[in-house]
Amino acid sequence: MTVKMQGIARIALVVFSWSTLIFFGKNNMKRFFPATLVLVLFEIINGMIGKKRKWWFFYNKPHSHLFGEFPFYIGPFLTNSLWILKCTYGNFKKFILTNAAIDFLFTFPLIKLFGKVKYISLKKLNHFQFFLYYFYKAFLLYGIQYLFEKNYALKDGKNNH
Repeated sequence: MTVKMQGIARIALVVFSWSTLIFFGKNNMKRFFPATLVLVLFEIINGMIGKKRKWWFFYNKPHSHLFGEFPFYIGPFLTNSLWILKCTYGNFKKFILTNAAIDFLFTFPLIKLFGKVKYISLKKLNHFQFFLYYFYKAFLLYGIQYLFEKNYALKDGKNNH
């Protein structure tokens, strides 16, 4: 994939992901965005570590974090996290199964496709390790959301215990 095509793909990835949020709702955004933002920031740090350890490789120049991983973080990672929380929060089993399915689709067929079109390839991680790299964060997201909800309920006086 040429550098120009990669640029177009990155922009399309972010724009398409964010365009789905017009159906998300203002109250849902207020409820789920803080936990998702914390997780995205955590993922950015993890991504820097992964890049330094050469767990994956982005083809073509520039090889900066901004042009490699960042569009994934602010695009599909952020919006998928929001949608999964909205659709499954409160049902932990459904939340985990949904995350597992989406992470599986991303880490197996999509990463293989991205490798074939010379966008990104795994280097020091195999597909199963990359799946685990993403999947464990589902537990963090649920826990962070739980803490935000618990804290918000206490501030609003909704918790009378």
